[in-house]
Amino acid sequence: MKSLYLIGSLRNPQVPVLARKIRKLGFDVFDDWYAAGKIADDSWRDYEIARGHNFAQALQGRAARNVYEFDKKNLDRCDIAVMLMKAGKSGHLELGYFLGSKKPGYILMDKIPARFDVMYQFSNGVFFSERELFNQLKKEK
Repeated sequence: MKSLYLIGSLRNPQVPVLARKIRKLGFDVFDDWYAAGKIADDSWRDYEIARGHNFAQALQGRAARNVYEFDKKNLDRCDIAVMLMKAGKSGHLELGYFLGSKKPGYILMDKIPARFDVMYQFSNGVFFSERELFNQLKKEK
């Protein structure tokens, strides 16, 4: 069974919904990062600021290193990635890292973007419907 890293936003309630649908296609879907909750990043920031740390210092802290290593380990382990839009900076970095590892990565857009971006061509495909994405994923099995 191939493994799929589902990239997205902690604030996107569609992440677990899409994960369930992809599991039904026969993939081992990694979306455990979503369990941190929609305010995880804000809470981490507030905690680090309360400790007197700036962003660079916070990135070197044990909590940040732990989360980073957890996500990176699973990025390295997975065979395929799908980034569900809207995704933030971290999601885009994760997809870029994944694609740089020479593994297939796809983007599922929630709508036609207001601003077009040519760099989405780095992905192996941009889709505007689950059906189109699922058809592609079936080819990856």
